[in-house]
Amino acid sequence: MNKDPKTVQEMFGKIAGRYDFMNTLMTMGQDQSWRRFVLKTANPPQNGSLLDVACGTGPMALMAAAMYPSVKITAVDFTENMVRVALGRPGCEKISWGIADGLALPFPDASFDAVTSGYLIRNVPDPLKAFQEQTRVLKPGGKVVCLDTCPPPDSIFKPAIMVHMKYVIPLLGQVVAKNRSAYEYLPDTTANFMNPRQLISLMKQAGLKNIGFRQFMFNTQTVAWGTK
Repeated sequence: MNKDPKTVQEMFGKIAGRYDFMNTLMTMGQDQSWRRFVLKTANPPQNGSLLDVACGTGPMALMAAAMYPSVKITAVDFTENMVRVALGRPGCEKISWGIADGLALPFPDASFDAVTSGYLIRNVPDPLKAFQEQTRVLKPGGKVVCLDTCPPPDSIFKPAIMVHMKYVIPLLGQVVAKNRSAYEYLPDTTANFMNPRQLISLMKQAGLKNIGFRQFMFNTQTVAWGTK
């Protein structure tokens, strides 16, 4: 599984135009509710600031702007094509957009009251460094909150989940996004990713406290959080 930054960047650039629609298909429309939970957990203060890392085409940032109209929202992504799509979406003018590497965020220490990410950690070559960077730019008392997929736990549902990941998602990618290889990569990163306990262990290593997590969709989606 190749997590070379340039390869990942090019892959996401190719699927940017259909990325949101594919996410809705793959999650059966539930991804919106998970992002809302992320933002409620982040809970930035009135007139505060929130950074969304790996913003993609902007769904988390745009939702944050609607939920917290007094909060200054900054959204960055490693892939320029993703941000270009975001800049064409209604409400984009309320957000400060940028291109940035999640392993080297271009912000001073303690810049934001909350930091969020969606589906970043499993796509970076150094997950601990990503959390360290998010912790660095976070103000004391603020929260880092991430949403990511995790391998399905052993259960009666696991065989069906694995079929969905291994066969259905690549087929959808081929038909809808015209890119089967990208949607073979995405399930592979899930199957080989950390479980929630390993994820929150990294957050602890990054210096976060009061760490917790909650899972959704047959325990394949994890929202994890910690406070600086």
